[in-house]
Amino acid sequence: MSGKKIVRTRMAPSPTGEYQIGNMRTLLYNYAFARKNKGQFIIRIEDTDRKRLVAGAQERMFEVIRDYGFDWDEGPKKGGKYGPYIQTERLGIYKKYTDQLIKNGFAYCCFCSEERLDEMRKSQKADGKLPKYDRKCLQLSKSEVEKRLKAGEKYVIRMKVPDNEVIVWTDFIRGKISVPSKDIDDQVLIKSDGIPTYHFAVVIDDHLMEISHIMRGQAWIPSTPKQVILYKCFGWNIPVFAHLTDLMDPERRGKISKRHGSWSARNFLNDGYLPEALLNFLMLLGWNPGDEREFFSLDEFIEEFSLERLHKKAPAFDRKKLDYFNKHYIQKKSDKELAKLLKTFLPKVDDEILLYLAPLLKERITRLSDAVELTKFLFEEIKYDKEMLLQRGATKELVTEMMDKTTELLKETKNWDDVVNIQNKLLELIKKNNWNTGQYFMVFRVALSGQKITPPIVECLPILGRDKTIKRLERAVNTL
Repeated sequence: MSGKKIVRTRMAPSPTGEYQIGNMRTLLYNYAFARKNKGQFIIRIEDTDRKRLVAGAQERMFEVIRDYGFDWDEGPKKGGKYGPYIQTERLGIYKKYTDQLIKNGFAYCCFCSEERLDEMRKSQKADGKLPKYDRKCLQLSKSEVEKRLKAGEKYVIRMKVPDNEVIVWTDFIRGKISVPSKDIDDQVLIKSDGIPTYHFAVVIDDHLMEISHIMRGQAWIPSTPKQVILYKCFGWNIPVFAHLTDLMDPERRGKISKRHGSWSARNFLNDGYLPEALLNFLMLLGWNPGDEREFFSLDEFIEEFSLERLHKKAPAFDRKKLDYFNKHYIQKKSDKELAKLLKTFLPKVDDEILLYLAPLLKERITRLSDAVELTKFLFEEIKYDKEMLLQRGATKELVTEMMDKTTELLKETKNWDDVVNIQNKLLELIKKNNWNTGQYFMVFRVALSGQKITPPIVECLPILGRDKTIKRLERAVNTL
């Protein structure tokens, strides 16, 4: 390797809810960068926020990450020499490093009650000051601290932020960032229950796991100076930070938020978006290849990806663009592949019928879930809207004439599976009676389906069957 540092990236989700689509974009970039540079991609579970843990969320994260087409080199279910990869299984490791910080004067014990801290913050806000810990416990003597510890008093461990310094680091996307240390609070490193806070554990874990590049959302920028201080306290090299842009919700004109609708990665799959379409869409939300290309497989993206082409401007999560990608990938599927995918959304439909429907739906659906609405008339009883039957200005008398003569023709049709023959007979009937072709087929479609939009209606006749088709045409006329 000629002394070149091995690229190691990570994704460190917290199982406090469903995995969001923005997290999936972050994972995609971390994964691609590691693969591009022949490095390793690690997953680590950050479960120290015990109050917000959601039962089953961790397993659902693993499942959806795999369903999007990813795997990881180290982490839960994989192992690795830097484990364990779940933070609550690393508590002994964190204690070792807090003891070191206290010994070297970079951290201290704080015995202040929540009530005192609340009053302190209220007073600071009332005075127009930045709320931060007033360092009352930093003034305690060593003997006083030991006395209170022996007495079993409740305490936390805080980091001692250096005085009168400017904390500087370089973000790969945003350049040099400087923060005066006076604006940084003496953050809690270890909570009173012995569980580390995110700010502390993430530094220890990233260093010990030899993470070289940290790509994460821009919401973590305010946390970075606190973490930079810790790296310096330990004398460790600081990894490359690259804070990605937010994804913007064009409807609400703010960043996407799970508080406003479902942005879970699973929800998009449940809505009928293909993983490859979602990934292709996410690739271009914060990165571009430097030309007009739009379509990339995951392997092609890995080959092209570079940090230099990450954007500074936050992109809009344009669902119309996502639909465009999804439709493209649906149309690329073979009939057999599409039929298999449709099975999830039409589980009660026989495989043979799904294979028949696949080419009829391929050009007409944007999401796999669209197939449910488009085909429900084939498998369910329908309700007629009298006004809908009167399509394109058709009168009751004309619709009755059209459907009565069509019923007579279809009763005499021998080979029900020969849709070309049926189509030709219907066209002859239209010509013979001097009907408008577009008007006729719209009336015929509504009479059979109760819908204005369906797959090619004549090609659906073999699925409906002769008896059901004729009964529906007769019911339609009786509705008038």
